[in-house]
Amino acid sequence: MGNTNVEASSTCCRTRDVLWHLVFIGFAVNYMIRLNLNIAIVSMIRPKLKDNISVTSECLGDTFPSNNTINAEYGHNYTLLFDLNTTALPKLENITSSTEEYFDWDEKEVGYILASFFWVHWITQIPGGILATKYGTKFVFGVSNFIGVVANFVIPWFARKGAIYLILLRSIQGFCCGFSLPSIHNLVSKWIPPNERSKFVTAYTGNSIGAAFTYPFCGFIIERWGWDNVFYACGILGTIWFLAWCFFVYDSPAEHPRVSHEEKQYIVSSLGETVSKVEIPTPWKSLLTYLPFWATVVAQIGANWGLFTVTLNGPAYIKFIHGWDIRLTGVLSGMPHLLRVLFAYFFSILGDYLIKNEKMKRTNVRKFATFWANGVQGAFMLGLAYSGCDKITAMVMLTLAVTVNGAMSTGALAGLVDISPNHSSILLGIVGTAVGLVGFCTPAVVGHFTFQNQTAVQWQKVFWVSAAILFISCTVYFIFANSVIAPWNASKEIPESENMVVKGKNNETINGEVSTEKEEIEKYSV
Repeated sequence: MGNTNVEASSTCCRTRDVLWHLVFIGFAVNYMIRLNLNIAIVSMIRPKLKDNISVTSECLGDTFPSNNTINAEYGHNYTLLFDLNTTALPKLENITSSTEEYFDWDEKEVGYILASFFWVHWITQIPGGILATKYGTKFVFGVSNFIGVVANFVIPWFARKGAIYLILLRSIQGFCCGFSLPSIHNLVSKWIPPNERSKFVTAYTGNSIGAAFTYPFCGFIIERWGWDNVFYACGILGTIWFLAWCFFVYDSPAEHPRVSHEEKQYIVSSLGETVSKVEIPTPWKSLLTYLPFWATVVAQIGANWGLFTVTLNGPAYIKFIHGWDIRLTGVLSGMPHLLRVLFAYFFSILGDYLIKNEKMKRTNVRKFATFWANGVQGAFMLGLAYSGCDKITAMVMLTLAVTVNGAMSTGALAGLVDISPNHSSILLGIVGTAVGLVGFCTPAVVGHFTFQNQTAVQWQKVFWVSAAILFISCTVYFIFANSVIAPWNASKEIPESENMVVKGKNNETINGEVSTEKEEIEKYSV
């Protein structure tokens, strides 16, 4: 069997490598369709002053007279329009002659629009995991993403109908896309050997590539052809991915018509009996009272709160506080996410090395990664809070905060499969529910602090909240988490021959844990 391992590992274009790339792009598409509105909306709303209150940052120069003053002198057809490339005084333009299409939405309405994607998104997380277990990841992940893709083609029409209509559409889009994330762990548990999971789970950071690509891509399109073409372009790209997904992806090696015999044998041998051969009932009571799992949930809430704060609201912060133009806003918003993917990839290599060579126990590797994803991110978030009007320091802190978040894929996120391969999709569904709630809380927090008051001082409060949540979640994970297989992963009602056993092939690994941890794992096994 040793030859099989070598042969499978050295084969070019392995099936699970193709799977990694399609999962990676699938997450990129998922984030592209949820984030394109975040930068488009910067060009959709009318740039103006509120009554007696400047919506521009103190970092951009003097406070200007209100629109009430301008209207009194020049009439209601005029408004102050800003050139955010400079700190010069804004120019007065006749809005009736403008060829741009703007919407008169205030900060709270914009917050509702951005948050609406997540309002019912969280409801579908647990069902997504259950449906993947029953119908397979290929169907659930593919269809969930594709419905969200199709919605892009009608976003401009709904926006022109009004904010309420756009909020309704985005809620439906978020609901459908919510099934995708929790379904993937089911695929991982059937395709990926335990000691390759940290590296494979980096495919989940495709969401960062989606952000890194979406922001500059959309900024370029907006500048050239207008904001509405952003959604048509994203819809076309998403459709191309869906066609590739349908052709190349299958739910298990046994179902795939083109996987090599060597690779199939290698996967089956590596997985051993860690995944049940028959459908087993979900042990809801044991699962919901398992403390290490809830520590993982808290860690994911913290890491994603920090990430969502700068991902969902970063374009507005960069443009309105520091005054970059729309194209540069896109580049600066996307760059940190590209670095996050690179950091996640190299950190996963380090994590797998530490586990395979018995340099560190799996539980400690997960905690080490979470320290970077939550604790170190919190430190950079504090740096961002105190960067003030220094745009260079602000961008460095923002970039580093997003970058180190990439360690999450080697930390708590990968730990879900460690805890229970049989129920990993359901676990991820519960985590996704919590993260979905974070998705509509962060824009609300930003809207609360910055309503008619876009200043560095108010954004500082936003970053304080994020840093506090990151530090608390990191501490909770360190105290209560572990990556030992849960005692409820296997069901006592299923015959032992069909159920999961603790040992893997050649007694070398136990659900991916090295044999030096045998006594600890057997204590938690049934």
